Amino acid sequence: MSLSSITEHDFEQKPLPVAASIRQPYYTYILLACIAAVFITQFATSGDPEFFHADRYSAFFAGFDKQAFLNGHEYWRILTGATVHSGILHVVMNSYALYSFGRLVEVLSNRAHLAIVFILSALGGGFLSLIFNPEATSVGASGGIVGLLSYLAVYAFRRRQFISKEFRKSLLINIGFILIFGLVLFNVIDNYGHIGGLLAGAIYGFIQIPGDEYIDPRSTSSITKIVGVAALIVYILASILSILLLLAGRNQ
Repeated sequence: MSLSSITEHDFEQKPLPVAASIRQPYYTYILLACIAAVFITQFATSGDPEFFHADRYSAFFAGFDKQAFLNGHEYWRILTGATVHSGILHVVMNSYALYSFGRLVEVLSNRAHLAIVFILSALGGGFLSLIFNPEATSVGASGGIVGLLSYLAVYAFRRRQFISKEFRKSLLINIGFILIFGLVLFNVIDNYGHIGGLLAGAIYGFIQIPGDEYIDPRSTSSITKIVGVAALIVYILASILSILLLLAGRNQ
């Protein structure tokens, strides 16, 4: 996943309040910490000689194995698959993308929406991949991450009076790059996972992001905040489960 130059400085008017502009992206950090913890466990437990390129060991024990999901009732795999990665390049690219998009969502919207979009998009990507690519085992947080990107794209167009044209253009370039990159490397990239994530993030954005310029998109209800915390906990628990599965697999 490639990133154009997208930052919180791409706004034309009505600067963010000081409290929002210095807000620390804590949920983004937590998600990154989960990915890092799982990948460190992969490094410590994997017996795959091609670990840095394609960690098939971790995919076997914690990846989104569609047949195990359908036939073995291992329903947790749709979540654990979003915590493990296939190699060092995969995890570095996804982590950088998550940091770039995640902190923007936390500044522009609300960290509760970050967690909700991430989980919904990971699930949306997983289910679309399950339908159209049921034989493959998928790994990586890409579905959740591209959902953040499409959420930001909807935000940029619904709040266009506050967002620069360069910002909107950068978002569209990134979406186009992801789709083209997936077509070129269709044999190693789960395009349905990406498309499902994009759709989930966009749909949530259309439902949640206010088009009324007088409504602050950073304000949210207590219920939404609770749901955001729950979504974050779901990913934390999925990461812990992945770690336990990898450790248990090593001892077999």
